[in-house]
Amino acid sequence: MDTTTTLAVTVVVAIAVVVIVAIGIVAAVRRARTAKLRGKFGSEYDRTVDEVGRPLAAAELHEREKRVGSLELRPLQAGERERFSLAWRDIQAEFVDQPIAAAIRADALLSEIMALRGYPVSDFDQRAADLSVDHGKLITNYRSAHEITLRHGRGEADTEDLRQAMIYDRDLFDELVGESAPALRRAS
Repeated sequence: MDTTTTLAVTVVVAIAVVVIVAIGIVAAVRRARTAKLRGKFGSEYDRTVDEVGRPLAAAELHEREKRVGSLELRPLQAGERERFSLAWRDIQAEFVDQPIAAAIRADALLSEIMALRGYPVSDFDQRAADLSVDHGKLITNYRSAHEITLRHGRGEADTEDLRQAMIYDRDLFDELVGESAPALRRAS
């Protein structure tokens, strides 16, 4: 082999190595970004991928973060937390005799808490999307609770389903009422 051929082969091999390394870096960055989103949003990440496709899911979730970041969220005051806790206890007691009424009141109470905290609450899908930013681990259950209540309205859910909806709602209630510093989310 002459020098020119050896040099050409060396250049081709070097370019191939650079391309392979670049592809590896891009793949690693994508995996890290996916892991971060999946860690933050939980099963909401997978739901979003199913809904809009993998290429658009990250953009959708980042857009949610940006939207929620622009909201003026605030923690509840001690008196508000106490008032909501008492209301929740009343709803749980009501469940024994009037499960559907209790489930509807629980959903309404969650909406009231969210509105007071600064979340827009007019549309359920938008409310769930906004909540997924800070409460990704609970949002699937919140969606399920809402769906159970809707199914019950069509005669497709029983009291046991409503009990499960109440459990799901209670988990979100505990987090929303107990959360004292939404600003910490944006600071980290």
